[in-house]
Amino acid sequence: MKILIVEDEDVLAKVLEEKFKKAGFSTKIATDGEDALDDIKNWKPDVILLDLMLPKKDGFEVLKGIEGDNVPVIITSNLGDDESIKKGLKLGAVDYFVKSEHPVNEIIDKVKMVILKGK
Repeated sequence: MKILIVEDEDVLAKVLEEKFKKAGFSTKIATDGEDALDDIKNWKPDVILLDLMLPKKDGFEVLKGIEGDNVPVIITSNLGDDESIKKGLKLGAVDYFVKSEHPVNEIIDKVKMVILKGK
């Protein structure tokens, strides 16, 4: 299973990558929205972890760019306002985690659940 981590905070991206690799997943990191769209098209991940505040194209633009691709997207963002959460879910995300409120292990458990659901 392939997990695309779209995260511009290098430390968090590396922590997520390490945790997913230990759990047996293949991972790739995209640090901006343009790279994310390229990776989604060319690498074809099974699940996408998507930050919203990204350089070049933000997470909302990424969601719009992959509409109809049927790849589960879990948003991980520091934006915790109702408007951002509703917008992300309306654009097709399967879940939304405010980074400061959820430990990394909880995000990993959610990804595993999404993958099991899709099988």
